Amino acid sequence: MSSFSLDNPVFRAYIVYSAILAVKVLAMTLLTAMTRVIRGTFANPEDTKMFKGAKVRYDDPAVERVRRAHLNDLENIPVFWVVAALYVSTNPVAAWATLLFRAFTLGRILHSIVYAVVPLPQPARAIAFGIPFLTTAYMGAQVILYYITAL
Repeated sequence: MSSFSLDNPVFRAYIVYSAILAVKVLAMTLLTAMTRVIRGTFANPEDTKMFKGAKVRYDDPAVERVRRAHLNDLENIPVFWVVAALYVSTNPVAAWATLLFRAFTLGRILHSIVYAVVPLPQPARAIAFGIPFLTTAYMGAQVILYYITAL
């Protein structure tokens, strides 16, 4: 059986959690837009014409918090997609791989919640960031260890 076959439960889990993460990134785009509308704060003058009293402003704390959370997703989720796909190719145990994919996904969702939706004091955000980060690092190390012997 090929690693990238729909018969492989690890590959199916990768597809499901990758899709959830893609929808999450899109949701952050909408959250950023909604925060801009609610705050009447936009980055482009043409956008202010649609909303009475709206202003061009680059330093609104609420908008910038959501943007930073979104940027953090854009810095971390694509790396997961690549590393997790490489991890799938190592034929890991399905239950363990699925647990790793779930941990990453839940951690990224929690990260956005504690960073942008309901900001909580540290270490909440650090934990929500750290678990997915360590998950990706673990999978990356496993890929290296698996394939280094083939060199």
